[in-house]
Amino acid sequence: MKKFISAICMMLLMLSMNVSAKTLVVYYSYTGNCQEIVESLRAQTEADVMRIEPKDKTQKYEANNYAIGTQLLNAIKANPDDADSYPAIDPVSITDLSAYQNIIIVTPLWWSQMAAIMQTYLFNNASKMADKHVALIVSSHSSGINGVVKDAKRLIPNAVWMGDALWINANNHANRANMIKDWLPKLDFAVTQTDMEKIYITIGGLTHSATLVNNSATQTFIEKLKNGSVTVTLNSSGGFEIWGALGFSLPTSNEQVNAQPGDVILYNGSNICMFFGSNSWSYTRLGRIDGLSESELRAFLKAGESNISVTLSLTNITTAIPQVRSMAGQDACYSLNGMRADNTSKGIYIKNGKKIVL
Repeated sequence: MKKFISAICMMLLMLSMNVSAKTLVVYYSYTGNCQEIVESLRAQTEADVMRIEPKDKTQKYEANNYAIGTQLLNAIKANPDDADSYPAIDPVSITDLSAYQNIIIVTPLWWSQMAAIMQTYLFNNASKMADKHVALIVSSHSSGINGVVKDAKRLIPNAVWMGDALWINANNHANRANMIKDWLPKLDFAVTQTDMEKIYITIGGLTHSATLVNNSATQTFIEKLKNGSVTVTLNSSGGFEIWGALGFSLPTSNEQVNAQPGDVILYNGSNICMFFGSNSWSYTRLGRIDGLSESELRAFLKAGESNISVTLSLTNITTAIPQVRSMAGQDACYSLNGMRADNTSKGIYIKNGKKIVL
């Protein structure tokens, strides 16, 4: 019986982690070379693709001996921390990067620097790309790409860089498919990526899973939960969430987040929020409750109530046991298979006819 219970627990743990990380390709193409690179890339890897476009599409960056492009780059160099230094771009089609563990950036080189248009996107999304696994492909005519690599690392300093940047130039552009084929395995995405893990949220005897994003906060949270489940008391607030103190702090990577029903959010580093409505604020994302509609979320999260006991765990602490029969020695603890446990450690037990977590 013990071997059977252990096998079931292992299967549940494996299933809770069987969510593959996703890849996003972000690119800007002025002459069409980067567009062709992305087409070759898409043929070899499963990824979502997003193109970055300048707000002003009339500019000829190479005109007047590259005067316009040089002016844009010089403005960035003069004030790299000022958003107004970067040229405007169109709104992007994907604003929420939490589902993506891997990001491949494809950009042209402008006079030994990253194209100003791509610099704008990376500057605007640096916080969202923190802790992501990022790779870089640079297209140029003949110039080396060291300056572009430096720009990328300046713009997204908290990214995890995967392998060396791939340089595709005028001499080898026709061979780009083979170059990409040789380059992709060197990224080691499949080995070093962290699949999005799940936690389990138990309220009033009901348990639902939540899929975590991958950032410093969730990594620290997982390590905390490995030592045992955490129970917190949350209260309804604002007509859109339940929230309260975790009792400990987690690393923050705050950004303006448009929280939606089901989102699990870290607020001010030490408070957890679970949303049954919507709100926009500076938060750190933790994850999202799986598979519940807004009305189901309101019921599960006990929307409108106070002093809600919420247990957070890496394993599903509810079982298929419909009821627990009374046992002799009510103060004693029993395992879930009915064996008396005189020496208890961390785990789930039955005491006084109820399941408890130690």
